[in-house]
Amino acid sequence: MTPILRFFAYALLVVTFTAPACAEEVKAGNLVITQAWSRATPGGAKIAGGYLTIENKGSAPDRLIGGSGDVAGKVEVHEMSMNDGVMTMRQLDKGLPIEAGKTVKLAPGGYHLMLLDLKTPLKQGDKVPVTLEFEKAGKVKLSLDVQGVGAQAPASAGGHDHSGMKKM
Repeated sequence: MTPILRFFAYALLVVTFTAPACAEEVKAGNLVITQAWSRATPGGAKIAGGYLTIENKGSAPDRLIGGSGDVAGKVEVHEMSMNDGVMTMRQLDKGLPIEAGKTVKLAPGGYHLMLLDLKTPLKQGDKVPVTLEFEKAGKVKLSLDVQGVGAQAPASAGGHDHSGMKKM
C-alpha cells in the first residue's frame, strides 16, 4: 500500500471510530427532536449556541418558547439573518413556530438556542442537559452533544433511539 493510501485508510479508521456518539431522538407529544448539538467553547466564553431539528408530526402547530439548563444562566431562542450584507441576531420574543407537518432546523447562521451566562466551558465530547419549553408539548429534557469548536453540523446520526426519555 502506498503511503498516501495508507494515510487515507488510517484517517478513515480514525474518523469512524472516534466520532462522538449519535445524537438522541426525543419525542414530546407530536414533536420529534433530533440532532441536538452545540460547539465547544474557549475558556472564559459566556455564550454558546445550541442546534437541533424539530419535526411536528401532528395536525396542530406548536411553538418553541425558550429553555433552561444548569450550564447557563438563561436559554433563549434566537434568529440570525442577513440584512443589507450585515449579519444580525435577535431574540424571538414570541418563540419559534413549529407548523403542523413541518420540520424546523436550528443551525448555525439561522435559528438557534442561545445559551447565555455560561457557568463552565463546553468541552468536545460532553453532553449538556437542557430543558426546552414548548407552548403545547410543555417542557422537554434532552442533551446537546458538544462537537468541536468549528463544527458546522452534528456527528452523523445513526440508529440510536432514545425516545423513552421522559417529558417533564
